[in-house]
Amino acid sequence: MKFFTKHGEYMQGKSEELPGHGFRKLKKILKKCRADFSCVLGSQTSADHCPVCEETFFPSLLKEMSSVVGYFNERVQKLRELHLASSFLKYFLWFRLFRANLLSDHAALIEEGQDHVTYALINAAAIQKILKKYDKIHCCNKGQIFKTQTKSMQIEILQNPWLYELMALCINIRESKFKSDKAAASSSEGIDLIFSDGKPSLTCGIFDFAKLDIDLTCSICLETVFDPVSLSCGHMFCYMCGCSAASVTVVDGLKAAAPKKKCPLCRQKGVFASFVRLDELSTLLSKRCPDYWEQRRKRERTERIQQAKHHWENQSQAFLGI
Repeated sequence: MKFFTKHGEYMQGKSEELPGHGFRKLKKILKKCRADFSCVLGSQTSADHCPVCEETFFPSLLKEMSSVVGYFNERVQKLRELHLASSFLKYFLWFRLFRANLLSDHAALIEEGQDHVTYALINAAAIQKILKKYDKIHCCNKGQIFKTQTKSMQIEILQNPWLYELMALCINIRESKFKSDKAAASSSEGIDLIFSDGKPSLTCGIFDFAKLDIDLTCSICLETVFDPVSLSCGHMFCYMCGCSAASVTVVDGLKAAAPKKKCPLCRQKGVFASFVRLDELSTLLSKRCPDYWEQRRKRERTERIQQAKHHWENQSQAFLGI
């Protein structure tokens, strides 16, 4: 079965109409390009400039990608809010979502999370395929350039921090549900936390055409991420390592980072202010790596106290004019 057929069947099989990609419309645009005299296959003109695509294809695709990511982010945040809520708030949220016919029990929460992982992967694969089709028609690599631009615009779903949180959430809920059956908890639906040479990574192999392997090693301290955060560019660090890279203290926090500060990996500016704290991932790692987590917690506690002490000493001196 062709991928686009599978994608169409998946989207049409949903009980609600979800944001997706209108492949028929995009294919019509590309056919017009192919037939257009100025976009003859293999011509230098088609590689450098295509008014049809620049005015219709890319804007349409950009709008669809924004809709998909916006919907995905909203749904994952609601699921995480429900899972992390406690006491009365959790009961209130369960009741509200039940009344809305979205979720009814714990199993439904697992199913909802896994379905949204599928939604993210199948739409990410769809983007890759439609851009490859574009590059094939125009004999250029503008599709790859466009994909790079979407990363900086934070609408590349495979580098979305909410995808990392959703995968961790699915594992956390499964493990709490299957406490008596660890094998079922670890192998369900192809989403798991695995260790290779002692290094953890989030993996997802729901589809052959869209597999994920997310390294959970902080590129600054070179250890497993502790109290992990994801910057808006999608790169993940320990919270304190991120503060160090942004030249701020843990007292001030990442939101105090200057707009000119760059991601240590991709060198993109302005990525610290809109960081996402990965609470579900933090919970998962603390359960899977208890010894490491406790050692790191004690170590960071000492450093945080020192930073806080130094911060308030400076504040007192500034107040007194010393």
